[in-house]
Amino acid sequence: MPTFEEARSSILQQVAPLGIERISLLDAGGRIIAENVTAPWDMPRWNNSAMDGFAIRFSDWQNSPRLKVEGYIPAGGTAEKTVAPGTAVRIMTGAPIPPGADAVVPIEQTEENGGEILINGQVRIHDHIRFAAEDVKTGERIIPAGTLLRPAEIGMLASFSKIFIPVYRRARVAILSTGDELIEPGETAGAGQIINSNSLALAAALSEIGAEPVFLGIARDNREAHREKLSEGLKADALITSAGVSAGDRDLVRETLDELGVESVFWKVDIKPGRPTAFARHGNTPVFSLPGNPVSTMITFEELVRPALLRMMGHQRVIKPTVRAVLTEPVSKKPGRLHFLRVQIKVDEGLYLANPSGDQNTGILKTMVRAGGLALLPAEREHFEAGDLVEVHLLGGGLEMLDK
Repeated sequence: MPTFEEARSSILQQVAPLGIERISLLDAGGRIIAENVTAPWDMPRWNNSAMDGFAIRFSDWQNSPRLKVEGYIPAGGTAEKTVAPGTAVRIMTGAPIPPGADAVVPIEQTEENGGEILINGQVRIHDHIRFAAEDVKTGERIIPAGTLLRPAEIGMLASFSKIFIPVYRRARVAILSTGDELIEPGETAGAGQIINSNSLALAAALSEIGAEPVFLGIARDNREAHREKLSEGLKADALITSAGVSAGDRDLVRETLDELGVESVFWKVDIKPGRPTAFARHGNTPVFSLPGNPVSTMITFEELVRPALLRMMGHQRVIKPTVRAVLTEPVSKKPGRLHFLRVQIKVDEGLYLANPSGDQNTGILKTMVRAGGLALLPAEREHFEAGDLVEVHLLGGGLEMLDK
């Protein structure tokens, strides 16, 4: 049985980025660009004004603060005429700097009367001029391959008129829940029936990272249903199953996957919660078989599935950074397995504080609702005191969960 680190490493070694597609820049937010992008021209392409004001010759201001206004250059205009000595040209933000001018005086620092301006205050040479190529030079790499496209990157690409760009494909991930006891949300639960919350929770987790969830529904506890649903799921880029992987008589996932030619890599992990977590491969399709308990499902997705899917979609950084947090109360556990402790997170005077979010029984779903992070309690330790430092993986929106 692999440790947590061994299991995660094994998974990441066996997945690779998916193919590349060209998409509209409008749809590219949150995607990973698949090639280096270099600047086809300088930015700015010409010297231009950073303010609405007056373009002047610095030496003229040194001689007199009063200048005659001659000419006007709007944004989008041209600047062909040289600024004559003793004159100023009205100029708008973004307009090209006319020949001869070497400073711009903001309109707020001037008084205009009778076709002249009086400059109030100091002027420095090159004031409020944006020079050609001061941002980006022709041929400079502006976006490296593997970059997550945030609004800033989208804006940069748009500035260079990039309309369609190559990105890694989104992963299509099939989701299958198993069990006769399950019903879908919206149906009325009878005695012994459980609402299938895992599929929607997994779909939300997939959407959060930019993957595309594909619902397979529920496989009932018979071989025919399992074979039909799992065969369909193996057509996706990845398959996630929920429940049906322990040692019960009706846990048919493992047997059916074997019959379908899926190669098992491991079938348990030395962690709590989430010990009955399995990973397998069908060609290039990874198969993640997660426990059916909703808490275990969410934690194993976060810690083992999420990094793999991010890698498949071209991400360079797939493992969340760990923060060091101070436990606010003592915690005990059995030795032998790494424990993921659900914790609320608070920041106080620059320190992360980790407070257990409630009963850690895997049947207590509200502790996940309250949790802002997962504290990693090492396998060999049994007791942790208030004030001990622990490593914490922040969950999405972790710091927003402080008061829940």
